[in-house]
Order: sequence, then C-alpha cells, then structure tokens
Amino acid sequence: MPKGDPFKYFHSSPEIIRLAVMKYVRFSLSLRNVEDLLHERGIDVSHETIRFWWQRFGPMFASEIRKKRAERFRSWPQWRWHLDEMFVKINGERHYLWRAVDHEGEVLESYVTKTRDKKAALKFLRKSMKRHGRPDVLVTDRLRSYGAAMKDIGNAHRQQTGRWLNNRAENSHLPFRRRERAMQRFRRM
Repeated sequence: MPKGDPFKYFHSSPEIIRLAVMKYVRFSLSLRNVEDLLHERGIDVSHETIRFWWQRFGPMFASEIRKKRAERFRSWPQWRWHLDEMFVKINGERHYLWRAVDHEGEVLESYVTKTRDKKAALKFLRKSMKRHGRPDVLVTDRLRSYGAAMKDIGNAHRQQTGRWLNNRAENSHLPFRRRERAMQRFRRM
C-alpha cells in the first residue's frame, strides 16, 4: 500500500513545518524561541503546534537525514566505523551495549544483549550493515568475537585493531555514561 502525503491535512506548508522542526532540533532553542523566530518572519504559530510538529515529523526528518548521510559516505574511499561494546546495568543485571560510531563521531547503531560472544557480535554487525551498508574499514578493540563474526561475514580483511585506534568509539560513550550516572542505572532495556 503506497504511503500518502504526510502533510495532507495540515494548513501550513511543508516548508514551514520543516523549518520550524529543524530550527528546534538543530539549534538549542526552546519552543517559544522558535515561535518568536517564525513570528518575526510573519508566520503565526503557537509553541504547542511546533511541539506537535516535532513529535509527528521529527522521526521522518531524522530518517531522511540519516539516509542522505549514509549515501554520501558510501561514496567516500575511506568510510570508517568504530565498533565497541560497554557494560551497562539494567534493572540490576549486567548487559552489553554494542555501538557503531562513524569517523565523525556520529552514533550509527546501538544494540543491547545479555552476552558478549560471537553470536551477539554477528547479529549486531549484520543489523548495522543492513541499515547503513558496508564500511571500508572497521576499527575494533581486541575482543575476539569481532574477528570471529567478521570471518563469518567475510569482512576479516577490513578489520583494524590497535591500542589507540578506537578512541573515537570510547569517547562517544562519555555522554552515555553521564546520563546513566544521573539516572542511577537504567530501569528497562
């Protein structure tokens, strides 16, 4: 069944909706600040309307941006992924959060498992490659399950390991750890 126009029953044009949502998301503005900026341009919209647009169209715009980024990087000669796993406690139990970060530090994929073995690494790699395509270089730590999983996929020649090569992924954990500490551990997966 083909999808219809998502802006069909809205009185504002799609350009105005996109402008309001992108201003709210891209810059650290409040809903009322976005309302004021649009009012200066002659567009009279309440902050509640902007919040509704953000909830309704935000995921759609984010997926469009993600697809465009992936298409742009697939043509690069050196598209690098940094893979890493970290321990998190969810409801008092230890789980493993697998993460893929690109060379700019953007988190591509996250995946939570109870185990840290070849099966979990294989599932994580397949999931992330299905969604984002195959990178040219995969930078990992020395965890053996990455190597075993990449042999199954046929990516073993693309793997790089080194002492400081994976700092990009390690540094991307810091905001996550800060949020986890503020929440005093996660309650649900």
